[in-house]
Amino acid sequence: MKNNKSVIDGIFAEYESFFEAEKKIANYILNNPKKVVEMTISELAEKAGTSEATVSRFCKRCNMKGFHHFKITLAKELVESQKEILSLSGEIGENNIKQSLQNILLNKIDELKQTISGINEKELKEILSLLSNARTVQFSAVGNTIPVAMDGTYKFNQIGIASVANIIWETQIAYTYNISDEDVVIIISNSGASKRLITIAEIANERSATTIAITNSENSPLAKVCKYHIKTATREKLFLDEYYFSRISAMTVIEVLFLFLTLGKEHTYKNLSRHEQSIADDKI
Repeated sequence: MKNNKSVIDGIFAEYESFFEAEKKIANYILNNPKKVVEMTISELAEKAGTSEATVSRFCKRCNMKGFHHFKITLAKELVESQKEILSLSGEIGENNIKQSLQNILLNKIDELKQTISGINEKELKEILSLLSNARTVQFSAVGNTIPVAMDGTYKFNQIGIASVANIIWETQIAYTYNISDEDVVIIISNSGASKRLITIAEIANERSATTIAITNSENSPLAKVCKYHIKTATREKLFLDEYYFSRISAMTVIEVLFLFLTLGKEHTYKNLSRHEQSIADDKI
């Protein structure tokens, strides 16, 4: 976890890489951040159902010198951030729908804030230039990130950037073998550890295409193998026992790229108008 990343955001980003015992600690911290800053290392170990040694190791994996350093950093962030979300339980239940809706809203707002604030301005400019001049843009995804890839393809084609996506991985990889250094491949993944998508990235690199990963962790294998990486934030772990990929953050990244590639560019407006006119007869 990099120093410019909050403790909470870092835990979310690296959650899948933690060992099971470390995930227990992460779960407790995410649900009880204010309580943790008042605890001793033995108290946290007991609450998380693990050992003091595991807590110490967890803190070091978070780039902290130890538990004391971890607590001080977390306490400072809680004071400075003034984020209501960190004081919520993260619970959703039909017995309190109003509070549950508020919990969902605040968590989603925080996902978007963390995703947008984490975008590197210099790299974004380079990515936008590459996309503007690409011969084709290939969107690759598997599983529940496929809708994000399909949305990106639709948006980019609307503004005149030739783009492709396919729900069948074998078709994706067949296409990748035909690209060149004039093409860009955008690969969307949760953990960034999908062997299939890593293979796509490796082939694209061999073909000298530009590879861009959109994942929750910059330390993932996919992020490391791609030339560029855009990190998404997720808060679904507050609600679900199993780690789940929120499409909202990834969709937001696609929307950011789409808006930058569209606004203020006359030719993209013409392409959008042409597209709308072509489908006008289908509307009532």
